[in-house]
Amino acid sequence: MLNLITHDAITEINMTRPPVNALNVDLLRAIRDAVDNAVAGGARGLVLSGMPGMFSAGVDVPSLLGRDRDGVRDFWREFFLTCSKLATSPVPVVAAITGHSPAGGAVLSLFCDYRVMADGPFRIGLNEVQVGLVVPESIQMALRRIVGSYRAERLMVAGAMVESAEALAIGLVDELTHVDQVVTRAVAWMQVMLALPSNAMLRTRTIARADLTAIWAHPEKLPINEFVDAYFHPETQAVLEKLVARLKKKD
Repeated sequence: MLNLITHDAITEINMTRPPVNALNVDLLRAIRDAVDNAVAGGARGLVLSGMPGMFSAGVDVPSLLGRDRDGVRDFWREFFLTCSKLATSPVPVVAAITGHSPAGGAVLSLFCDYRVMADGPFRIGLNEVQVGLVVPESIQMALRRIVGSYRAERLMVAGAMVESAEALAIGLVDELTHVDQVVTRAVAWMQVMLALPSNAMLRTRTIARADLTAIWAHPEKLPINEFVDAYFHPETQAVLEKLVARLKKKD
């Protein structure tokens, strides 16, 4: 489910849940544990990566559809806890976006300090609206601080997915490189950060991310019940069921 790779003072948390790194409770918990263990072990920077061609396809919708309300709430709680873990990490985190990154995959990248994406016909975006899901304020805020309010509105309301070149142009990602070099470039950026005077860099980073951490430091206070209510809206359920049916036809 995860490969942990050491690059000197940098730990790469490599998602390896075939076939598309879909996010389920086990993977989300594993990412959080990996962050905690890496930091406790002395890592000064983290890289979150995926498989060539696919960073993460987002939420494992087929497994989620079979859950009752408590089960769905538990899943989204785990998802928000993982977002919080990345947002409040005491060390910098780079998202090595090794390919497609829709929905939940794109969301995880928002909480990282920097985003390196594979150049080419790879798409990224918060396409939740297209599958009937509401984007909560806490996630909207994370996108706004990266691309600006109006651009974030247009992307989220339409559920837009954009290719890597457009993602770079609008600031959704910071850098493009060949798919085989994404992790290499992510590690290189982190090495530059870690070469800076650490106290100054980390304290300045804390100040710069204060708006993000103010919301995400206490994920238990987020309105998860409202999000779950929206998830069980009949329209949302109908759209998600059609999505799962299409996925089964591809298998």
